[in-house]
Order: sequence, then structure tokens, then C-alpha cells
Amino acid sequence: QLQASGGGLVQAGGSLRLSCASSGGSFNGHAVGWFRQAPGKEREFVAAIKWSGGSPYYSASVKGRFAMSRDRAKNTVYFEMNSVSAEDTAVYYCAVCPRCISSSLTTPDFYVYWGQGTQVTVSS
Repeated sequence: QLQASGGGLVQAGGSLRLSCASSGGSFNGHAVGWFRQAPGKEREFVAAIKWSGGSPYYSASVKGRFAMSRDRAKNTVYFEMNSVSAEDTAVYYCAVCPRCISSSLTTPDFYVYWGQGTQVTVSS
């Protein structure tokens, strides 16, 4: 099971850090992604990282503001959100894509395991 946490209310321009931990096994060999869904909108890809190594992938809307990292010792991924704006308000989900290849990282359909989501609300 995936546990996403760290959401909350933050002022525009502020920062927030989300966490995603696995209680059901290691992320070894898989990719972990962050998606978000705002009210009335489709779920959209935000960022992803391969557990085996390499740099994270980001959507254009968050690149340069958000940063994803992994802690192998804690089997946890982190999502540092900086310079947030009202457009970042959404429920954020972490998900696991088993044996994911790079071209699949941005597509929700390739992610098999999903966390419960954590609400991020940015106030202006």
C-alpha cells in the first residue's frame, strides 16, 4: 500500500513537501509518479522517478518549481513544492508503475498501485 502525506493549506508563493511511502514492499525495479487532479479536471501527470536511478521527469507546469527525490533507506519518495500558486491546488496522488519504461512514465494507465491522495490547497 502507498501512503501519501504532507498536503495541507499553503499560501501562494510558499512551499510544501509531500511524501509517499510503501508499506507493502519495496519500490525496487519500479517507477514512482505523482499525479494531481483539480476539481472538474482530468488527472494529470506531474512528476516521476525511476527507483533504479536517473533524474526525475517533470511536467512543464511544475518544472523548475517542484523537485522529486527518493530515499532508498526509507523506501520513500518526496515531492518538494516551491513557489506554489492557486493553479497547483489539487489532490495529489502517488502511484507505482511496475517495470515502467521512460516513454510510459507520464501515462496514468501504466500505474498499477495508487495512494489515497493528499489535498493541497493554495490560498492567494
